[in-house]
Amino acid sequence: MKKILYVTLFLFSFSFVKAAKVDTIQVYSAAMNKKIPSCVITPNNYDESKKNFPVVYLLHGYSGNYETWVKSFKELAKQVDKYGFIVIGVDGGYSSWYFDSPIDPTFKYETYIIKELVPFIDQNYKTIASREGRAISGLSMGGHGALYLSLKHQDMYGAAGSMSGGVDIRQFPENWDIKKRLGSITDFPENWEKNTVVNTLDLAKSNQLKLIIDCGVDDFFIDVNRQLHQKMLALKINHDYIERPGKHNIDYWENSLKFQLLFFNNFFNEAVKL
Repeated sequence: MKKILYVTLFLFSFSFVKAAKVDTIQVYSAAMNKKIPSCVITPNNYDESKKNFPVVYLLHGYSGNYETWVKSFKELAKQVDKYGFIVIGVDGGYSSWYFDSPIDPTFKYETYIIKELVPFIDQNYKTIASREGRAISGLSMGGHGALYLSLKHQDMYGAAGSMSGGVDIRQFPENWDIKKRLGSITDFPENWEKNTVVNTLDLAKSNQLKLIIDCGVDDFFIDVNRQLHQKMLALKINHDYIERPGKHNIDYWENSLKFQLLFFNNFFNEAVKL
Protein backbone atom coordinates (compact mmCIF):
# COMPACT_ATOMS: atom_id res chain seq x y z
CA MET A 1 0.00 0.00 0.00
CA LYS A 2 1.35 3.40 -0.93
CA LYS A 3 2.30 5.50 2.07
CA ILE A 4 0.78 8.96 2.16
CA LEU A 5 2.23 11.81 4.17
CA TYR A 6 0.15 14.75 5.35
CA VAL A 7 1.31 18.13 6.57
CA THR A 8 -0.22 21.09 8.34
CA LEU A 9 1.73 24.34 8.50
CA PHE A 10 1.57 26.91 11.26
CA LEU A 11 3.66 30.04 11.04
CA PHE A 12 5.28 31.52 14.11
CA SER A 13 5.60 35.29 14.00
CA PHE A 14 8.79 37.08 14.97
CA SER A 15 9.31 40.65 16.03
CA PHE A 16 12.32 41.16 13.76
CA VAL A 17 12.35 41.61 10.00
CA LYS A 18 14.24 39.58 7.44
CA ALA A 19 15.06 36.72 9.77
CA ALA A 20 14.75 32.97 10.01
CA LYS A 21 11.20 31.63 9.78
CA VAL A 22 9.79 28.80 11.88
CA ASP A 23 7.03 26.52 10.64
CA THR A 24 5.42 23.74 12.65
CA ILE A 25 4.53 20.76 10.49
CA GLN A 26 2.50 17.65 11.16
CA VAL A 27 3.77 14.61 9.27
CA TYR A 28 1.69 11.46 9.21
CA SER A 29 3.62 8.35 10.19
CA ALA A 30 2.25 5.21 8.59
CA ALA A 31 4.63 3.20 10.79
CA MET A 32 2.96 4.47 13.97
CA ASN A 33 -0.42 5.49 12.55
CA LYS A 34 -0.35 9.04 13.89
CA LYS A 35 0.65 12.58 13.01
CA ILE A 36 3.92 13.76 14.52
CA PRO A 37 4.95 17.42 14.80
CA SER A 38 8.31 18.94 13.89
CA CYS A 39 9.53 22.49 13.59
CA VAL A 40 11.26 23.66 10.42
CA ILE A 41 13.54 26.68 10.66
CA THR A 42 14.48 28.21 7.31
CA PRO A 43 17.05 31.01 6.83
CA ASN A 44 16.13 34.56 5.90
CA ASN A 45 17.09 34.10 2.23
CA TYR A 46 15.14 30.87 1.78
CA ASP A 47 12.09 32.17 -0.09
CA GLU A 48 13.92 34.21 -2.71
CA SER A 49 16.81 31.81 -3.19
CA LYS A 50 16.86 29.41 -6.12
CA LYS A 51 19.48 27.18 -4.54
CA ASN A 52 18.95 24.11 -2.37
CA PHE A 53 19.95 24.13 1.28
CA PRO A 54 21.68 21.62 3.56
CA VAL A 55 19.63 20.35 6.50
CA VAL A 56 20.47 19.73 10.16
CA TYR A 57 18.13 17.46 12.14
CA LEU A 58 18.06 18.08 15.90
CA LEU A 59 16.78 15.50 18.41
CA HIS A 60 15.55 16.57 21.85
CA GLY A 61 16.18 14.83 25.16
CA TYR A 62 14.04 12.70 27.44
CA SER A 63 10.73 14.39 28.35
CA GLY A 64 11.31 17.11 25.75
CA ASN A 65 9.66 17.67 22.38
CA TYR A 66 10.20 19.32 19.01
CA GLU A 67 9.60 22.80 20.48
CA THR A 68 12.72 22.48 22.65
CA TRP A 69 14.87 24.00 19.93
CA VAL A 70 12.69 27.06 19.36
CA LYS A 71 11.77 27.75 22.98
CA SER A 72 15.06 27.04 24.77
CA PHE A 73 17.82 27.93 22.27
CA LYS A 74 17.70 31.70 21.98
CA GLU A 75 20.45 32.00 19.36
CA LEU A 76 19.32 29.23 17.01
CA ALA A 77 17.41 31.44 14.56
CA LYS A 78 20.41 33.76 14.23
CA GLN A 79 22.67 30.76 13.64
CA VAL A 80 20.38 29.46 10.91
CA ASP A 81 20.61 32.84 9.20
CA LYS A 82 24.37 32.98 9.68
CA TYR A 83 25.08 29.57 8.16
CA GLY A 84 22.24 29.42 5.69
CA PHE A 85 20.89 25.94 6.28
CA ILE A 86 17.56 24.46 7.28
CA VAL A 87 17.11 23.08 10.80
CA ILE A 88 14.50 20.46 11.66
CA GLY A 89 13.44 20.11 15.30
CA VAL A 90 12.34 16.48 15.39
CA ASP A 91 9.79 15.14 17.88
CA GLY A 92 10.85 11.81 19.37
CA GLY A 93 8.05 11.39 21.87
CA TYR A 94 8.55 11.58 25.62
CA SER A 95 10.96 8.64 25.78
CA SER A 96 11.45 6.94 22.41
CA TRP A 97 15.27 6.88 22.43
CA TYR A 98 14.87 7.12 18.64
CA PHE A 99 15.00 3.42 17.79
CA ASP A 100 12.26 1.01 16.78
CA SER A 101 11.14 -0.66 19.97
CA PRO A 102 11.35 -4.47 19.69
CA ILE A 103 8.60 -4.86 22.31
CA ASP A 104 6.24 -1.93 21.61
CA PRO A 105 5.04 -1.53 18.02
CA THR A 106 3.72 1.97 18.78
CA PHE A 107 7.32 3.24 19.07
CA LYS A 108 9.00 3.10 15.66
CA TYR A 109 10.89 6.36 15.63
CA GLU A 110 13.83 5.07 13.61
CA THR A 111 11.48 4.10 10.79
CA TYR A 112 9.61 7.39 11.12
CA ILE A 113 12.68 9.60 10.90
CA ILE A 114 14.54 7.69 8.19
CA LYS A 115 11.69 6.55 5.94
CA GLU A 116 8.98 9.15 6.56
CA LEU A 117 10.24 12.45 7.94
CA VAL A 118 13.42 12.88 5.88
CA PRO A 119 11.69 12.02 2.56
CA PHE A 120 8.89 14.44 3.43
CA ILE A 121 11.32 17.27 4.13
CA ASP A 122 13.14 16.61 0.86
CA GLN A 123 9.88 16.57 -1.08
CA ASN A 124 8.50 19.79 0.41
CA TYR A 125 11.54 21.99 1.01
CA LYS A 126 14.48 23.13 -1.09
CA THR A 127 17.02 20.70 0.33
CA ILE A 128 20.26 19.09 -0.77
CA ALA A 129 18.76 15.62 -0.77
CA SER A 130 21.90 13.57 -0.18
CA ARG A 131 24.12 12.51 2.71
CA GLU A 132 26.47 15.37 1.79
CA GLY A 133 23.66 17.80 2.57
CA ARG A 134 22.42 16.25 5.84
CA ALA A 135 23.63 16.27 9.42
CA ILE A 136 22.02 15.16 12.67
CA SER A 137 22.65 15.93 16.33
CA GLY A 138 20.84 15.89 19.62
CA LEU A 139 21.11 16.34 23.36
CA SER A 140 20.98 13.66 26.05
CA MET A 141 18.54 11.00 24.74
CA GLY A 142 18.79 12.82 21.41
CA GLY A 143 22.58 12.56 21.44
CA HIS A 144 22.23 8.81 21.63
CA GLY A 145 19.59 8.93 18.90
CA ALA A 146 21.67 11.06 16.54
CA LEU A 147 24.70 8.78 16.74
CA TYR A 148 22.55 5.65 16.57
CA LEU A 149 20.66 6.77 13.46
CA SER A 150 23.68 8.18 11.66
CA LEU A 151 25.82 5.11 12.26
CA LYS A 152 23.08 2.80 11.00
CA HIS A 153 22.14 5.02 8.06
CA GLN A 154 25.33 6.48 6.66
CA ASP A 155 23.68 6.63 3.25
CA MET A 156 21.35 9.22 4.79
CA TYR A 157 23.67 11.36 6.95
CA GLY A 158 27.19 12.59 6.27
CA ALA A 159 27.82 14.20 9.66
CA ALA A 160 26.52 13.67 13.18
CA GLY A 161 26.94 14.97 16.69
CA SER A 162 26.05 14.25 20.28
CA MET A 163 25.67 16.74 23.12
CA SER A 164 25.75 15.14 26.58
CA GLY A 165 24.52 11.93 24.99
CA GLY A 166 23.47 8.82 26.87
CA VAL A 167 25.74 6.81 24.62
CA ASP A 168 25.71 3.54 26.59
CA ILE A 169 22.18 2.85 27.76
CA ARG A 170 23.19 -0.47 29.36
CA GLN A 171 24.61 1.43 32.32
CA PHE A 172 21.22 2.96 33.13
CA PRO A 173 18.78 0.01 33.12
CA GLU A 174 16.26 1.64 35.48
CA ASN A 175 16.29 5.17 34.10
CA TRP A 176 14.33 7.28 31.63
CA ASP A 177 11.82 4.61 30.53
CA ILE A 178 14.42 2.73 28.48
CA LYS A 179 13.14 -0.61 29.72
CA LYS A 180 9.67 0.33 28.48
CA ARG A 181 11.15 0.39 24.98
CA LEU A 182 13.51 -2.61 25.27
CA GLY A 183 12.18 -4.74 28.12
CA SER A 184 14.20 -5.24 31.29
CA ILE A 185 17.93 -5.73 30.80
CA THR A 186 17.69 -8.98 32.77
CA ASP A 187 14.98 -10.51 30.60
CA PHE A 188 15.99 -9.00 27.24
CA PRO A 189 19.75 -8.38 27.36
CA GLU A 190 20.05 -8.76 23.58
CA ASN A 191 17.77 -5.78 23.04
CA TRP A 192 20.07 -3.58 25.13
CA GLU A 193 23.23 -4.85 23.47
CA LYS A 194 21.85 -4.33 19.99
CA ASN A 195 20.46 -0.84 20.52
CA THR A 196 23.20 0.96 22.44
CA VAL A 197 25.46 3.30 20.47
CA VAL A 198 28.71 2.00 21.90
CA ASN A 199 28.03 -1.39 20.28
CA THR A 200 27.42 0.07 16.82
CA LEU A 201 30.85 1.70 16.42
CA ASP A 202 32.10 -0.98 14.03
CA LEU A 203 29.80 0.64 11.48
CA ALA A 204 31.95 3.78 11.59
CA LYS A 205 35.32 2.14 10.89
CA SER A 206 35.21 3.25 7.27
CA ASN A 207 35.38 6.85 8.55
CA GLN A 208 32.71 8.06 6.14
CA LEU A 209 30.89 9.97 8.90
CA LYS A 210 32.12 13.28 10.27
CA LEU A 211 31.51 13.03 14.02
CA ILE A 212 31.55 15.51 16.90
CA ILE A 213 30.88 14.44 20.49
CA ASP A 214 30.94 16.58 23.61
CA CYS A 215 29.94 16.39 27.24
CA GLY A 216 30.33 18.53 30.34
CA VAL A 217 32.80 17.31 32.95
CA ASP A 218 30.13 17.53 35.68
CA ASP A 219 27.51 15.69 33.63
CA PHE A 220 26.24 12.31 34.83
CA PHE A 221 26.92 11.01 31.29
CA ILE A 222 30.60 12.02 31.29
CA ASP A 223 31.90 8.50 32.06
CA VAL A 224 30.01 6.82 29.21
CA ASN A 225 31.16 9.54 26.83
CA ARG A 226 34.78 9.05 27.88
CA GLN A 227 34.42 5.32 27.39
CA LEU A 228 32.92 5.87 23.94
CA HIS A 229 35.80 8.20 23.05
CA GLN A 230 38.40 5.63 24.13
CA LYS A 231 36.73 2.89 22.12
CA MET A 232 36.62 5.12 19.06
CA LEU A 233 40.34 5.83 19.45
CA ALA A 234 41.04 2.11 19.70
CA LEU A 235 39.02 1.47 16.54
CA LYS A 236 40.74 4.41 14.78
CA ILE A 237 37.45 6.16 14.15
CA ASN A 238 37.99 9.80 13.28
CA HIS A 239 36.01 12.17 15.47
CA ASP A 240 36.13 15.44 17.38
CA TYR A 241 35.74 14.91 21.12
CA ILE A 242 35.30 17.80 23.53
CA GLU A 243 35.00 18.03 27.30
CA ARG A 244 34.20 21.41 28.82
CA PRO A 245 33.10 22.66 32.23
CA GLY A 246 29.37 22.13 32.46
CA LYS A 247 26.45 20.08 33.67
CA HIS A 248 23.46 18.39 32.05
CA ASN A 249 21.54 21.60 31.42
CA ILE A 250 20.49 24.22 28.90
CA ASP A 251 23.43 26.51 29.67
CA TYR A 252 25.82 23.83 28.49
CA TRP A 253 23.74 22.85 25.47
CA GLU A 254 23.29 26.38 24.17
CA ASN A 255 27.06 26.74 24.03
CA SER A 256 27.52 23.22 22.69
CA LEU A 257 25.09 23.74 19.83
CA LYS A 258 27.16 26.68 18.59
CA PHE A 259 30.21 24.42 18.23
CA GLN A 260 28.21 21.68 16.55
CA LEU A 261 26.56 23.96 14.01
CA LEU A 262 29.97 25.41 13.11
CA PHE A 263 31.25 21.84 12.68
CA PHE A 264 28.33 21.00 10.39
CA ASN A 265 28.78 24.20 8.41
CA ASN A 266 32.42 23.27 7.77
CA PHE A 267 31.30 19.81 6.68
CA PHE A 268 28.71 21.21 4.27
CA ASN A 269 31.18 23.72 2.84
CA GLU A 270 33.61 20.93 2.05
CA ALA A 271 31.08 18.28 0.98
CA VAL A 272 28.85 20.33 -1.29
CA LYS A 273 31.08 23.35 -2.02
CA LEU A 274 28.59 25.92 -0.78
